[in-house]
Amino acid sequence: MNKILSLVRRCVEDYEMIAPGDRIAVGVSGGKDSLMLLAALAKLREFYPIPFEVEAITLDMGHADGRSGMDFTPIARFCEELGVPYTILNSEIHHIIFDVRREKNPCSMCAKMRRGALHNAMKERGLTKIALGHHYDDAIETFFMSLIFEGRLSCFQPVTYLDRTDITQIRPLLYCGENLIRHTAQRLELPVVENPCPANGNTKRQEIKELIYELQGRYPGLKARAFGAMQRLPLPEWGPVEHRRRPLPEELEED
Repeated sequence: MNKILSLVRRCVEDYEMIAPGDRIAVGVSGGKDSLMLLAALAKLREFYPIPFEVEAITLDMGHADGRSGMDFTPIARFCEELGVPYTILNSEIHHIIFDVRREKNPCSMCAKMRRGALHNAMKERGLTKIALGHHYDDAIETFFMSLIFEGRLSCFQPVTYLDRTDITQIRPLLYCGENLIRHTAQRLELPVVENPCPANGNTKRQEIKELIYELQGRYPGLKARAFGAMQRLPLPEWGPVEHRRRPLPEELEED
């Protein structure tokens, strides 16, 4: 956990993600990434020189018959142990996407609907900042997806201000590789909840993940160079704060 905390703190400082008095919502899906992010921010608030608070919000995607899509009881207990307020939002997103609209490529619409529901809940609670669980590998995959499928050099930003909703998105796990997160989550026995999404593992992102895995085997260091290029170009808002600019260690992707 110490390595995760070190990388999260470094990312937070490089991109000035946290301001004094922030109340940060963590979007907790139940997967390893969001749970690790929640654990890391809950621990960071104990010693970080800038005071901030953390709250956890889970969006229950639901089923066609109105039942809860997942059992979030273990996550509720985990939040209680961390001393983090926890809210579960009920929705019918699963029913709308898969039963009503029968989307063949559901991920984009699902993301928009989830984002809208979370942002509405945040506004009701007076929250204006949300931490998302995108990590190092997610960023590289998104970069390659934009290049291959859209012909653009693009990726989500470390910090994104949404002027329509007055909400700021931050991604503190960007310096943490997926393998490091997975192994740490296993050691800490985080209460990971299985994703019941019918599209899980059968998406364009999964295709790109497999392609990058193959290329990384043929060209060691590929991921580190791609991530470094995103910072050095830089892509919009990807250049770290100038006086803190430091190269990200290439061994990160091997963890």
